[in-house]
Amino acid sequence: MILPALTEAKSPFFRPIKYSLFPPLGLATLAAYLRDDDVVSIQDEHVQRLNLDDEPDLVVIQVYITSARRSYEIADHYRRRGAHVALGGLHVTSLPDEAVPHADTIFIGPGEDTWPCFLSDLRAGRAASRYVSRERTLLGVPPIRRDLIDRHRYLVPNSIVVSRGCPHVCDFCYKVAFFKGGKQFYTQTVEAALAEIDRLPGRHLYFLDDHLFGNPRFAAELFAGMRGMGRLWQAAGTVKAVLEQPALLEAAVAAGLRSLFVGFETVNSDNLSEQRKYQNIGRDYAQAIRRLRDLGVMVNGSFVFGMDHDGPDVFDRTVEWAIQQGMETATFHILTPYPGTALHGRMVAEGRILHDDWDLYDTRHVVFRPACLDARTLEEGYWRAYRDFYRWAAIWRGSATKDEPGGRLRHLAYAGGWKKFEPLWDVLIRSGQVLHALPVLEAILGAAPLPRRASRPGAPRPSRGAAGS
Repeated sequence: MILPALTEAKSPFFRPIKYSLFPPLGLATLAAYLRDDDVVSIQDEHVQRLNLDDEPDLVVIQVYITSARRSYEIADHYRRRGAHVALGGLHVTSLPDEAVPHADTIFIGPGEDTWPCFLSDLRAGRAASRYVSRERTLLGVPPIRRDLIDRHRYLVPNSIVVSRGCPHVCDFCYKVAFFKGGKQFYTQTVEAALAEIDRLPGRHLYFLDDHLFGNPRFAAELFAGMRGMGRLWQAAGTVKAVLEQPALLEAAVAAGLRSLFVGFETVNSDNLSEQRKYQNIGRDYAQAIRRLRDLGVMVNGSFVFGMDHDGPDVFDRTVEWAIQQGMETATFHILTPYPGTALHGRMVAEGRILHDDWDLYDTRHVVFRPACLDARTLEEGYWRAYRDFYRWAAIWRGSATKDEPGGRLRHLAYAGGWKKFEPLWDVLIRSGQVLHALPVLEAILGAAPLPRRASRPGAPRPSRGAAGS
């Protein structure tokens, strides 16, 4: 089982730590369906050099858009060696006909229902060339084969996924295309999720679910079960969930939530309707951040540049707003019309797609014709946003928004540690010692100030965008 490296992960201009965070849980989940006497290994090219000199019977490759070229190279190599090659993942689901010439079998959509069928067919000598997911359920999924994961290679080996998909449907979201043809969002049983958490050593967890709060009943039962475990954890949620589910958010904090990834996406409210980001429309972004801060939860905000209502001022406005709000970390992206998404279909119809060089579909390059910006301005603005947000002066300004000295120190440690110690991260990663940094992360997360009573207005006030202007 192979996870080829994303193109940007092998470039000297990008950050090794970003690609050494999480192990390949998807492949480890599929491995759990194999028999006890099957010999299986997982290779993740982000953290190790691949061994391509072996002669396996079956090779399974997970394909993302910017790893497509590399994935096909590996697939062709093993087919020449006589192995049965299976390709799946987001990119294969979006462009199956492109993947077909490089595989004996391809998988469309998630594999919980199709993978067991394939294994049975393969053993019987009648494996099909294509398997399409129809039945969406996590009932009966065996425990992840974590014994196949080299924990020492990852900063966050205790990553976990307890649901699939997202209840929201945004035009630019890659995952929407992946779950077409069946349920878009479904969860494990609470008992199975708690059992998986129990298997994980240490204190820290990272939920990789697209929206951990997407099923409020499931989330409430999960957080109730986690309370008292002594865990410190991070996850992703929405502005809507933060504002409209205060009791659920407080239950998450009581269970150990210390950092939340939130998709704010844009400071221009007109962009939200265009991209069908309906869950953000009319929401008071600043109030959401205040609520999280009152509960001692750090914020990792996500923003996308290049939507049709973005002008040249969007970069400075976004960065300045994020700093003023005391956001600990921010992730910036250039709008990227992934194949299979509604955004891509619209861009194709309008003749705005510039090329299909998938290596550049990395949210760092402009691959379409923007409406109110030229490509150079968009790319330069993207890089400037990162530089400006993570300047020491900006980090200090952000930390100054915290009321308590402990909160200010925590902000400095988290934001500065993430972006300002690249040489140290590189040494730890190249020496295979990155896991030794985990206690530092746990210490920062564990230094959360005592929660204050979060304000609970009757309804979030509408705003004209993230800045409330």
